[in-house]
Amino acid sequence: MNEALPPSRRPGIRAAMFVDFDNVFTGLQALDPVAAKRFAEDPKHWADALSAGGSGEDARRFLIRNCYLNPVVYSKYRTYWTRAGFRVIDCPSLTQRGKSSTDINLVLDAMDALSGNVGIEEFFIASADADFTSLIQRFRAADRMTTVIAAGAVAFAYREMADHVVESHDFVAILNGSTVEPVHAVAAGKQQTVPAAAKAKAKSASPAIREVLEFVRAAPGPVNGAMVAHRALTAEPSLKTDWGGWGKFGTWVSQIGQGVEYSPAQGGWVWDAKRFSSEDLPAPADLQPGIEEQVTRVTDVPALSAAQFRQMFQSMAARLREHPLNRTELSRQVRDDCVNADQPVSRNAVSFVLQGLAYVNFPLTDEATAEGLAAAWTANVEELCRVALLEFDAAEKLAVRRWASGGLLDN
Repeated sequence: MNEALPPSRRPGIRAAMFVDFDNVFTGLQALDPVAAKRFAEDPKHWADALSAGGSGEDARRFLIRNCYLNPVVYSKYRTYWTRAGFRVIDCPSLTQRGKSSTDINLVLDAMDALSGNVGIEEFFIASADADFTSLIQRFRAADRMTTVIAAGAVAFAYREMADHVVESHDFVAILNGSTVEPVHAVAAGKQQTVPAAAKAKAKSASPAIREVLEFVRAAPGPVNGAMVAHRALTAEPSLKTDWGGWGKFGTWVSQIGQGVEYSPAQGGWVWDAKRFSSEDLPAPADLQPGIEEQVTRVTDVPALSAAQFRQMFQSMAARLREHPLNRTELSRQVRDDCVNADQPVSRNAVSFVLQGLAYVNFPLTDEATAEGLAAAWTANVEELCRVALLEFDAAEKLAVRRWASGGLLDN
């Protein structure tokens, strides 16, 4: 199992994909029903997107594509997957409670692939089920790359064991066709491979780049990335599609050069390298003192202040009263509202909160209030803490509640 991998006879990373259909589809339905439908009915689209990692060795060849589904519930989707080149394994319910045989079948097939003579270099597990943590450990022990595709909350240990995690909102973006980044860029920010055409396109001066340069050079210190993104989009609205071919704001602003530096730490910061450095960034303790810092570190809850959470809920309620919005549009508008209110938050932070609201089945309608949104989100945070085995005394629980709700539940 630990022998050296045989030389590849064709270019590309040799990869294997194992999809827990029931887990992913159910998770996507709670987040974005349209994306869930695309996942189930057009697997070739997103599988090809994950295969494309650039040129040469960065590209992937999925030698194994397995999909495990419950035929009693999801048989109507079987044809879509077989036509896309997946091997579909039926995993019917084995107990009265509906527990299927997906886990054991997936693990057995994955271990066969690991010990096989083909030499799989990278394993993809599409499931948020932490039961697969031990399987990921086996992959790492055999010196194989691992990527988890999540459509739901991911347990901390499961996340840390994987080399990369394609987060729910990034997977939804892939399904909706609104990202062009390679999987490793959207998964962990560890690699930033960008198409050559996009590089050439971004080298030319643009209104957004001029605005960012002027804004950052005049700032009294490092500037929150959300504020810089807002200024860039105001100057050049067309960037909101895919940031000029770079996929994400962080990748786009990093390539500007001319003394502009970017760090994804603490939600993202941009600064003028001629006057400041990474040592001038606010310390984490300054942003999230006490128990809140522990929660954000262990659960991945955005490291925002209570004031930022409060503004976010107030902006959401106001936007929902105006007219119903899909989550993608709502996240953009709420992000802009918070920036304009001098409580800047990133769009990823807003998306994370919206995802949490979906997990507790909170309806995003025109009847939603800031207090109702805060209560639902706080319940989600408390559940994330419980799953992460964080134990708090009464005073700490109250502190977490006041922080996560933005103080909207104090009365």
